Amino acid sequence: MLWTISGFTAPAVQKPVQKQLRMDSSKLILRNFDAEKIKAYTEQTEFSYKETPPDQDSLWARFWRWFWNWFTGVLENKTSGTFIKYGIIVALAALVAYIIIKAMGLDLKIFTGKSKMVEIPYSESLENIHEINFSGELDKAIATGNYRLGVRLLYLHALKVMNDHQLINWQPEKTNQIYIEELTDPVKRKHFGELTTQFEYIWYGEFFINKESFAEVKKDFDTFNGRRT
Repeated sequence: MLWTISGFTAPAVQKPVQKQLRMDSSKLILRNFDAEKIKAYTEQTEFSYKETPPDQDSLWARFWRWFWNWFTGVLENKTSGTFIKYGIIVALAALVAYIIIKAMGLDLKIFTGKSKMVEIPYSESLENIHEINFSGELDKAIATGNYRLGVRLLYLHALKVMNDHQLINWQPEKTNQIYIEELTDPVKRKHFGELTTQFEYIWYGEFFINKESFAEVKKDFDTFNGRRT
């Protein structure tokens, strides 16, 4: 229905349409939180968001932190840093050279022109090994009960015997390890290696040796030299 006011026609107001609400008849399922699982989660460190203050450093840890901070500062300095870097390189090179020389069994004193001398209580030195009267000196050592010296004489005599048979090339600057490596016969090399260990333990280690022990050592050296007496 239209109404006319002062020549204008206005539309009639329509009543709102009322919709009928529908009730939800679906079945509700109630879910509860699992208390045991919640407790388990709270006990895991991954789910702990509490911030713990850092442990206080010990005096030793603070010292090393200071040292490395100082060392880093020194390296970053152009003058002192360059000096230290070259010093470290030289020290490492010297260490590597020392390890190589010791592994080869060389005496470090060969670079100064002097071989390592071991004091012996008679006039002959290591350079006069071919002039030592081993039989006479050995008898003197046994007579005076100086069995350590006797073992040394047995070892020097073994070196002379091997040199005379051209099994080794004896030189005063060589070490015992070099003589072991010069032996081509594996059996003789093994035997002489055992005698060398025994000799160094007694002589350089100042190990006490009595008459009976000396007799056993002498027997081993006599066997090595090809003697049975």
